Amino acid sequence: MLFDLQDIAAPLDAAAVLRLLPHRPRLLALGEPTHGEDVLLGVRNTLFRHLVEETDHRTIALETDCLAGLAVDAYVTCGTGTLDTAMAHGFSHGWGALAANRALVGWMRAYNVRAEAEGRPAADRLRFAGFDGPLEITHAASPRISLTALHAHLAAHLDPALLPCTAEELDALLGEDDRWSEPAAMTEPARSCGRSAEAVRLCLLADDLTALLDQQEPRLRAALPPGERETARLHARTATGLLRYHRAMADPSPARMSRLCAQRDLMMADNLLALAARGPVLAHAQNAHFQRPKSSTRMWQGPVEWWSAGALAGARLGEEYAFLATALGTLPHRGVGTPPPDTLEGLLYAGLPGDRHLLDASRLAAALGDPPPAPRRSPWPGYAPLDPAHLERLDGLVLVKDVPRS
Repeated sequence: MLFDLQDIAAPLDAAAVLRLLPHRPRLLALGEPTHGEDVLLGVRNTLFRHLVEETDHRTIALETDCLAGLAVDAYVTCGTGTLDTAMAHGFSHGWGALAANRALVGWMRAYNVRAEAEGRPAADRLRFAGFDGPLEITHAASPRISLTALHAHLAAHLDPALLPCTAEELDALLGEDDRWSEPAAMTEPARSCGRSAEAVRLCLLADDLTALLDQQEPRLRAALPPGERETARLHARTATGLLRYHRAMADPSPARMSRLCAQRDLMMADNLLALAARGPVLAHAQNAHFQRPKSSTRMWQGPVEWWSAGALAGARLGEEYAFLATALGTLPHRGVGTPPPDTLEGLLYAGLPGDRHLLDASRLAAALGDPPPAPRRSPWPGYAPLDPAHLERLDGLVLVKDVPRS
């Protein structure tokens, strides 16, 4: 190695992150290479806490159900319910059971209680958001919650004659929720109801209801507080996004999984952009959801490619988007041992003392030269090593050398 890695690395803290970024981002994304590890989530919690203290980022957005996340936001902002209920009902993917997520939500609530006691303005309070759709690996939710909430919002404030349907018509078209969340539909397009006559009609109604929300913006803006308008917009995005997702689930073509991945990340991007329009955001998700180059993976249908939420949001935000990817050295309880020395992770693991670092990714890429190091191969599918070819497109690289069992 013809350079000293320690010249490119810094201790992982908020000050180092801010020095690394030439512009203060409106959306600062932190990625992780695997889910559910308390050490990685603890790094996130510490870094986000320090960034809140050092910057004006006041929304923390996680890769979890955007509708369920409303319950967490209500607890964080207003103390609605309890921490137990927020964790039990406010997260998807089972992530409400993770100790680090509980610690984050508890800290956010305590921050707001302190801010209120000190008389700080409302703009200084923290907000929580999920930015994923109501989607699981095994299924997608029924659009019932989002569609009926959007319809109810409009019906409460507008002449009923303006609405394209009644609540009873929506209910009849939606039918049983189980037919939407059928797990077999994830791998068998014929089991999906996403292209049924009812689903086609619901797509048209969702579009009409969203258009009505836009058409009546002056009236609704004058009559409603910002929070209620934001929630109505969220329901509109989720209803149309879910119906598109279900339509893609019923697609029998070879491009099916690419369409599903692309639609999921489009929903994520739309939610992140809406949050960023409200104020600066700190976001956390898997690296692949934030990277600027095309994301890719291999599924049972073959290779899949799509543009990530970060690529989509970054295209709109430009220099106001920043992405810090996370790489790890070992994950022994998952069979991921010391990285091979000819890989990026291997070079960093052997060349840096200590356990946690922040690296200038562009300087690292320049020092490594072309071609980049060999990609690391993971023996466990739940961990995705960093692609060394992506280094130049990162704003920074977080290294956590060892991740013991949570």
